This record gives sequence, C-alpha cells and structure tokens, in this order.
Amino acid sequence: QVQLVESGGGLVQAGGSLRLSCTASRTIFSINLMGWYRQAPGKQRELVASITRDGSTVYADSVKGRFTISRDNAKNTVYLQMNSLKPEDTAVYYCRAAIPYGEYWGQGTQVTVSS
Repeated sequence: QVQLVESGGGLVQAGGSLRLSCTASRTIFSINLMGWYRQAPGKQRELVASITRDGSTVYADSVKGRFTISRDNAKNTVYLQMNSLKPEDTAVYYCRAAIPYGEYWGQGTQVTVSS
C-alpha cells in the first residue's frame, strides 16, 4: 500500500507560480515512477509530468519550459513547480505512484488560475 497526499494548490493570477507537493507513505526510492496528472471539468485526465527513480523526466508539451518536476527522497516527496501559470492550467492535480504490481493516486489538489 502507498498513500499519497497532495498539497500546495490554490488560487493564483495568470503569470503567477505555485508549488505542489506529494508526500508518499513509503520511501519513493521503492517507487518506479511518480507523476502529476490533471483533470479539468469536462476534459480527460492528462499527464503533466513524471519522474523515475533515476531522475528521468517527461513533460506534457503544454507545460514544457514552465513546469518542473523534482523529488526529495529523504522527505518521500515529489514536487511540481509551476511557473507562468495560464488560465488553461486550471484543473485538479493528482499525484500518481507506479510500482511493479499496481498504481496509487492521491486525492487531488485544486489549482485555479484567474485571468
């Protein structure tokens, strides 16, 4: 079992920044892949960014150059630094952990970007 808790969401003006955190109940060294997904009302859930144990990262084209995913193994935490936020970034952001025999999701944190 892996429990994930997200934090850091909120309301921000366009052009502003937020930093999301996802803390796992298990050392993230044992987790193959951790990532951030988002889902806006009426839209499909989409990958935002992911990071492997060795530090390899993947970003959605829509966030490249603006978002950065990182991890702190000592704190069992993965972060998503979001800069230059746009109204279209508004969504519920979910943390995901993938292990060899399953996947786990956090409860999500709301990010709202105003014009």
